[in-house]
Amino acid sequence: MGITEQYYHEWKTSSKKTTTMTTAPAKLYGKNLSEYDDLDVDQLLSQLSPEEISILAKEVDPDDNLLPPSERCSYECNKEATGPLNRKKLIEHINKQALETPDLPELKPYVAGTIRGKKWIAPETNGKTEHEDKIAIDIDDEYGDALDGASQEEIIDLAAILGFHSMMNQDQYHASLLNKGQPVGLGWDGVTKATQPKVYPPEPPNQTDPEDSIKRVRDDDPKLLDLNWNNIKNISDEKFENLFIALVENTHLETLSLVNVGLTDRLAGKLAEALEKNCTLRVCNVETNFITPIGIVHLIKSLLKQRSLEEFRATNQRSQVLGNKIEMEITKLIEQNPTILRLGLHLEYNDARHRIASHLQHNIDRIRKDTPLKMKFRFFRKIPQRALKNLLK
Repeated sequence: MGITEQYYHEWKTSSKKTTTMTTAPAKLYGKNLSEYDDLDVDQLLSQLSPEEISILAKEVDPDDNLLPPSERCSYECNKEATGPLNRKKLIEHINKQALETPDLPELKPYVAGTIRGKKWIAPETNGKTEHEDKIAIDIDDEYGDALDGASQEEIIDLAAILGFHSMMNQDQYHASLLNKGQPVGLGWDGVTKATQPKVYPPEPPNQTDPEDSIKRVRDDDPKLLDLNWNNIKNISDEKFENLFIALVENTHLETLSLVNVGLTDRLAGKLAEALEKNCTLRVCNVETNFITPIGIVHLIKSLLKQRSLEEFRATNQRSQVLGNKIEMEITKLIEQNPTILRLGLHLEYNDARHRIASHLQHNIDRIRKDTPLKMKFRFFRKIPQRALKNLLK
């Protein structure tokens, strides 16, 4: 049985099953992909011959950018290596082979003095150029008198209102918007110069003490609502593990920022275990670290346990491109999460971006509709029981 017949047989077998989904199932070429979830890929591959596996490897591009290019491309070189790589000799061989290879024969041979193809002839201009043509604008007498008597500052303001940005420099445009007057020496007849950049002082280093913050998280300090470890260098793995262990029992921390601290997949797994048990954290930011796409999937999957996190950010990791397979898996996990409101990830494919954006907007609309009821509940909960009874009478 060939590859196509084997997949067709498995598809016919699995198509008899019926599944119920709350979201729109993903489709490829008009077929529902959920029908292939129960297929055992290892069993299918074990039934293929080595020749069929090589054909399948040539047709399928593994969606893993961590593989070397030699294992992702379909080209196979069966020649044995003649020795170590010598870049100089390789370039010389390529140049020699290019010089020795004859050029393709021309359909019409070249003959000196003959014109091949059509000769370009410039169009007639009748002695006039574009710059000599004048544009006549019909303006009423009232507007003409107003423009003739307008000052330079008023004309600049009018140009800013009409959107003639190309007629003004940046200082003129912003001065007109802010109504601050015209800068000296930068009028219509002045020379436009680049605005000097402003010098801003560098941001001070993060002074947060990791040991003290771990102790406060472990003691469940009610005043610690926001923990920021951004850009702190040389944090040991032991401190990260202690923080994630303390985060499990914490009931007050709402925002956790771990940007540019060197998180790896192993530490991301510890964080995912903590997110599965913590029910008060609302914002988690792990941008600019060394987490692989598989680690990001593990973190997003952990948000389905408590369903309390509202914002998750994980852009600018070691691998800038997630790949189609990872993005589709992230999309399925996000569509199962009813509480996530903001997701900070760079998605390459339009299908994943559109589906995630639609689901996030759906969650925001649902929470917006439920907000008045929650506010009423909180209002009545603060009223004393005796006063509430009198109010209900």
